[in-house]
Amino acid sequence: MPLSPEQLAEIDAQRAQTAPTRRVVSPGMEAQLYSAHPVLDHGFVRVIDYMGDDAAICQAARVSYGTGTKSVQNDEGLIRYLMRHWHSTPFEMCEIKLHVKLPVFVARQWIRHRTANVNEYSARYSILDREFYIPAPEHVAAQSAVNNQGRGEALQGKEAARVLEILKADSARCYDNYEAMIGQEGQQGLARELARMNLPANIYTQWYWKVDLHNLFHFLRLRADPHAQYEIRVYAETMCRLVADWVPFAYKAFEDYRLGAVNLSAQMVDSLRRMLAGEAVTQEASGLSAREWREFQEVISYSEGGA
Repeated sequence: MPLSPEQLAEIDAQRAQTAPTRRVVSPGMEAQLYSAHPVLDHGFVRVIDYMGDDAAICQAARVSYGTGTKSVQNDEGLIRYLMRHWHSTPFEMCEIKLHVKLPVFVARQWIRHRTANVNEYSARYSILDREFYIPAPEHVAAQSAVNNQGRGEALQGKEAARVLEILKADSARCYDNYEAMIGQEGQQGLARELARMNLPANIYTQWYWKVDLHNLFHFLRLRADPHAQYEIRVYAETMCRLVADWVPFAYKAFEDYRLGAVNLSAQMVDSLRRMLAGEAVTQEASGLSAREWREFQEVISYSEGGA
C-alpha cells in the first residue's frame, strides 16, 4: 500500500468518526469514504467528501422541468432520460472531492480538464518524496505506427531491460542531486522552488480534486476510454468503480449512453442506412475521409462481432 504509517493512522481515525446528519448520504459511498485505492506502483485515489446521490439528481430535474417529467415512472428512468437527452445540469448537483497521488506527467494530462477545483502539494514549501513511477515491463512499449500520440507493441528482452534501467537510474540520480542542492550541511542550500526543476516528470505529486458529477462523467468518458494513455486510464477506472457505488443509477446510464456508446457523423449514419438497405458502400462513395472510414469500419465491425 503506497501510504505512510502516518497517513494510514489518519485514515483509520477518519473512518472511526461518526456523526448524526440530516444531509442525504449514499450508503455505497459511505463505505468508501477515506479509504485509499492503490493505483500504479505508488499512487492512490481516495474519497475525502461528497455531496448528493441519485435522488439529488432527480430532485433538481423535477424542480427544473416540472410537469415535463411526470411521464417518467421512477428515478432510474428519469436519470436515464436526462443522460440520453444530454440534460447535464441536474448532474451538476452532485459533487465529489478526491485525494489523488499520481506521477507529475499524469497530473499534467489530468489538469487539462479545467472544470474542477484543485489544490496540489507544494514543492516550494515541502520536500517531495523519493517515489517515482517505473512502468511494469508489459507497459514499456514502442511508439505506435498508426497513432502519433500512443504506444504500440511492448518492447522485449534486452531493449525493455535497458529502458527500465535508464528510467530507474535517471530518477535516482535526479533525486540525489535534488537532495544535494537543498541540503544545508556545510552550505546555504538551494531554494526548494528552484531545486524542484531538476526532478523528473515521473516523480509523484498529490492533490485534492473537487468536481461535480457532470464534469466528472466528461473526464471519465475520455480517460476511461481504451484509447486513453494507460497511466491515466487506470486512475479513471478506479474512479469509475467509486462513482458506481456513489450514484449507481447515474453511473449505469453513463455506462450505457456515454462510456459504452459511439458517436456517428451524418455521413456515417447515411452510410450505415445504405448498408442496411443492401448497398455495397465504399469509402469513396461515403463522403468520409480515409481515417473517418477506418474509424467507421471499427465501429460497425465491433457491432457485428457483438451481435
